[in-house]
Amino acid sequence: MLTGLQYRFWIGDGGVYDTGKKRVSVAVQERENAVLRLRNEARQAEVDDLRAGGAAIEAHARNSLGMVRRDETFFLVVDAGRR
Repeated sequence: MLTGLQYRFWIGDGGVYDTGKKRVSVAVQERENAVLRLRNEARQAEVDDLRAGGAAIEAHARNSLGMVRRDETFFLVVDAGRR
């Protein structure tokens, strides 16, 4: 009976070995959650910025979509050495 109790204590479900594995798993998941939390905060800041005013929307359109206003002239400078 003592051997059976020792087995359950060290190796069985909820034993020392199982608890150690779960602690490692929790630590890994907490690190992943921290990274994802930072990413979500950055994206939320970007969303808030886009909702707040037209400047952020215009900057996004200029950078991502190549937007040019009607009263602007677009110049494309090409390096002659790069062909």
